[in-house]
Order: sequence, then structure tokens, then C-alpha cells
Amino acid sequence: MLIVLLGSAIAWADRGVPRQVSNIFAPVSVSGQRIAELSWFVIGICAIIFLITQGILLWCIIKFRARPDDDRRDPPQIYGSTPVEVAWTIVPLIIVTILFLATARTIAEVQIEEPPAEALVVDVIGHRWWWEFHYPEYGITTANELHIPTSTPEEKRPTFLRLLSQDVVHSFWVPRLGGKTDVVPNQENWLWFETSETGLYLGQCAEYCGTQHAHMLLRVYVETPEEFAAWVARQQKPAVVDARVAAGRETFQRTACINCHTLDGTVANGTYGPDLSHFMSRETLGAGVALNTAANVRAWIRDPQELKPGCRMPDMKLTEPEVDEIVDYLLTLQ
Repeated sequence: MLIVLLGSAIAWADRGVPRQVSNIFAPVSVSGQRIAELSWFVIGICAIIFLITQGILLWCIIKFRARPDDDRRDPPQIYGSTPVEVAWTIVPLIIVTILFLATARTIAEVQIEEPPAEALVVDVIGHRWWWEFHYPEYGITTANELHIPTSTPEEKRPTFLRLLSQDVVHSFWVPRLGGKTDVVPNQENWLWFETSETGLYLGQCAEYCGTQHAHMLLRVYVETPEEFAAWVARQQKPAVVDARVAAGRETFQRTACINCHTLDGTVANGTYGPDLSHFMSRETLGAGVALNTAANVRAWIRDPQELKPGCRMPDMKLTEPEVDEIVDYLLTLQ
């Protein structure tokens, strides 16, 4: 999985997206800290076992190495040793029991499926190959970029994610915020995290789901309560149509785009693709495949397969004037 994250980071960087590799050993959330502590505990026990076994092996190699004056006859043969057999049965059993109890305790701490009253609940829907985020409390739907508030000493605000899949098995994983959790069709899974550290945290679909699995990036923006409230207010505002791009709005509504996307204030009400109502409020497009710039938007509209081969968005065979009109319109959707 580390190789997948590194490869994805390089691919994103090639299209202008800054490289960033996540690290489970630098957690910023409560659940992430518990997982990191368990990981270090397991690594510590494995390291002790490795040092003991390799030490014994090295001692045997040195002590029983061949010497010029050795008696070449076979040594006395020993068949079985009750103390040794008891030791190699009891010691591993104790180690496995300790690891089991530590793991069970951590699972019990991080698997909470009933959101408390103060929690922010977000529905996460995995698609091939992008993420949909719906905030029932605020009536907001966005894609690929999850915004959540921090907890403060005065107000705890954990985030609970209801994980759903539209098609195949995906897996939601933001290493610095929590453990990976599978997103399974016809099954509701839960994941939560709580943090007091603002910042951008990258995640990745961690279950192979098809040709563009490696480009199913997700971005989590952890913001102060005030910044989060401001973001919510911007997302709740209706789209404003600039008269200068009215032609692009009309062109958009004449194409098959409206069958896959939703866009407030238009006839577009599709759910197969991302909601475009506040398209330019996102930093990336194509689930993180490229920065959301005018040049990349134009390349995406002209032929999405150039940026993300195998993605579900087809080449609409638009003329250059139609591409220009739609791009100019999309660039106003803040």
C-alpha cells in the first residue's frame, strides 16, 4: 500500500498537484493515535522476537562452526526434548494472546457506530473512481474534498462517516486520521475521527477497484469551527449566473452532461457524476488527478481520457467554441 501511495503522489505531482505522502506514525486524530500506538507495540514485540531468534542463530553459527580438529564422526543424536517443545508452544501462545488482547482493546476504542449528538455526520459514497460527500445536516453535496471542523476544549466535534458504495468494493483511508475501512455495496460501515489540528490530509482508496484505482484520491480539510462554518455558508449559496457566461450555461444544458451531473439552477439533476454546483471551490478535479485550473478544466472537458484514462466520463465530441463556452461557465461556479 505504501508503494501505491508513493506512485499516486508522483502521478499527482506530474500534473501540478503537490506531492504529499501520508504517514500512519504521525497521527493527528484520537483514533489515529490509538492505531499508531498499537502498531508500535506490535512492531516492538516483533523486533524483540527477531533479535532473540537471530541472536540465538548467530550464537549457534559461531559456537558450532567447523574447526580443523573436529571429530568428523556424527555427534550423539537427540530425538525430542520435552522442555524445548513446551517452551516453543507456551511462549508463542503467550505472545499471540497479548497481541490479541491489545488489538481487541484498540478495536473496541476506535469502532464506535453510534454518533454522539454533537457529531458531524457525513455520508461517503464511493464511485468508480471518485468520492461523493453528502452533509445531511446542511444539505450540501460535494466531491473528493471533505471539509470537517476541529474539536476544541470548549466543544468536541467528532466526524462520523457513513460509508456506502455505488458499485464495487472501495476502501476509505486517510492514514493520519484513522484506519482504513472498506466501503462495501449494500452494506453500511462507519468510520470516525476527531482532531484538534487543522490542515490538509490526503487519503486514498485502499482496495483495488478498477483501472483508475490509483487515481481515486481524497482530500480532507480540517478547519477551525469558524472556517468550517464559512465554507458551509459558501456551499449553501445558490449558483449565480454571470450574464457574460450565459451562453456557456445554455450549451451545458443542451449536452448530455445534465444526465450525469447535478448543477443548481439548471435542469441538470444527474447523480452518476459529481455535483458541479460549486465546482471551482475544489482545488483538484478528476478525484485529485490534476489541479483545478482553467487549463486543466479545458483539457478535461475536451477529452477526459487524456488526464484519466479509463474514467467513466466520455469525450463529448464538442466543438472548440462549445468547449470554450462551457469552460468559461464552469470557472464561475464558486
